[in-house]
Amino acid sequence: MKNYKIAVLAGDGIGPEITAEAIKVLKVIEERNDVSFELLPALFGACAYFATGDAFPQATIDICDQADAILKGPIGLSHEESKKIPVEKQPERGALLPMRRRYNTYANFRPVSLPKSLAHFSPLKPEVIGEGIDLIMVRELVGGLYFGNKERGVNEDGKRYVRETLEYDEDQIRRIMHEAFKLAQKRRKLLHNIHKSNVLMSSVLWNEVMEEVAKDYPDVEVVNYLVDAAATALCLRPTQFDVMVMENMFGDILSDQGGGILGSLGLMPSACIGPDKAYYEPSHGSAPDIAGKNIANPYSMIGSVAMMLENSFGMEAEAKNVWAAMQGVFADGYSTADLSKPGTGVTMISTQEFGDKVVEKLRAMPKV
Repeated sequence: MKNYKIAVLAGDGIGPEITAEAIKVLKVIEERNDVSFELLPALFGACAYFATGDAFPQATIDICDQADAILKGPIGLSHEESKKIPVEKQPERGALLPMRRRYNTYANFRPVSLPKSLAHFSPLKPEVIGEGIDLIMVRELVGGLYFGNKERGVNEDGKRYVRETLEYDEDQIRRIMHEAFKLAQKRRKLLHNIHKSNVLMSSVLWNEVMEEVAKDYPDVEVVNYLVDAAATALCLRPTQFDVMVMENMFGDILSDQGGGILGSLGLMPSACIGPDKAYYEPSHGSAPDIAGKNIANPYSMIGSVAMMLENSFGMEAEAKNVWAAMQGVFADGYSTADLSKPGTGVTMISTQEFGDKVVEKLRAMPKV
């Protein structure tokens, strides 16, 4: 029997609710396979700050260091509640960025997937969705503006100012390009390179390195898109895309738009992978306005489990079963109140009921 340690960081807001449903799925995976998961819960984010004074406390670091993979829930608070935490210790700056830096999780994979049968979730017209949307955004995750030098103060004229640096070197660009090209080879052999080289010198270097790496993958077609044009194209013709590669901030923005064309960020899990460790998380925030109401859909958290099974544990077939189970619940006409409104022809169920139905479908599938 294979044994894996998973650090479970439930996070803030709806995090504990959707994490509980993901754990149900992990328990069924244990039943169906010769595998054991040792779950190691730890505080992370705002809840950790209020309990320990640190959003990423040493106790959590120790647990993550020994884990084979990290399952992370959403973190953060409302704008007003965030003011109770010093700026430098707020969850994103005090927990998320330090974790990315510690484990060098430079490759972020965010699938934007909507089968034709679930097209009713999307705000796009059926003729735009066609036979379904199926693309993956590959985002460089530990460089660019988010990790550059940051400075703020008052200048000699007495004016407040801020200065932030966008910085990449060729090695950072090259390694994410290889990840994107390898993924494209496994799919439709089509890679959209997203940049802003008409304005940003960082994108000029980005494109130079991309062209160098492309020589190693002659079977992959490369299509270049300015980021603003790509944002428009995602709305007008999303089916043209398969694998998209981009730098950190572009990926942050466009992947949220990806959630928009699906109808909700609640339908977008993600994988953040480094050379030695990976963490898996929903792309959405902690939704404090609906926390505790048992209406948040756990799709993105359970989907993150599926990505963990495939990428960290080599359980690709079982990962596909998890995806099929979740989409099967939707196809049966069920949804949660955060994704659908009354009168849309679906049966409303709770967070827990959605998780239960996923588990029920998974148990009914042939063992792999």
